Amino acid sequence: MAEKKQESGFTVTDRRLFTEDGELRNGVGEEKETAKPTSAPPPKPVATEVNSQGGDSVTPFPAEEAPSLGQNMPPAPTTAEQNAQADAYRKSSQELDSRVELSGRSAKEFEMTFERFMASLYMTAMLQLGLMHQQGEQPRLDIIGARQTIDTLTLLAEKTKGNLTSTEETFLQNSLYEVRMAYVEVTNALSRPPQPGVATGTSGR
Repeated sequence: MAEKKQESGFTVTDRRLFTEDGELRNGVGEEKETAKPTSAPPPKPVATEVNSQGGDSVTPFPAEEAPSLGQNMPPAPTTAEQNAQADAYRKSSQELDSRVELSGRSAKEFEMTFERFMASLYMTAMLQLGLMHQQGEQPRLDIIGARQTIDTLTLLAEKTKGNLTSTEETFLQNSLYEVRMAYVEVTNALSRPPQPGVATGTSGR
């Protein structure tokens, strides 16, 4: 792994598993290369999505498997490395905030809060369900993506239990209720056979 010397006197090690282009870095998982299978590997699964007319369409990209946690993972950064990186991040953020303020806008508009994070996931799920769409675009339906987004909200609800304010908890539970209900309605509509003389598809709001 590449190492860069900083003027502060400590060494910062690039611990990322992948390059900026998405390629596996040299030296990660090299011990597995010697045990290559003699037979051809099984074909990669292909991601599918449901189009707005209710039919299945195959996307041209394979569904890559996520790397397993604990396998070939580099050691965690030291406390000094974490503190130095956090200081550098804060400095860069302050510089960006100054530029935003000079443009006449408030940096608070771009500050990430838990509610804004939940709202972004809520909007993503609704877009994937075809119930909302970007201005000037047609609704697009991605049932698998919507389910993953809803599962992400569910996971956050489980992992943050007991650590949220009453307002944050209410916001999260309301968001989860609405996207789950929308998911059930859309999937039920897709499972019903089309009625004669009735146009199919999901209309955006």
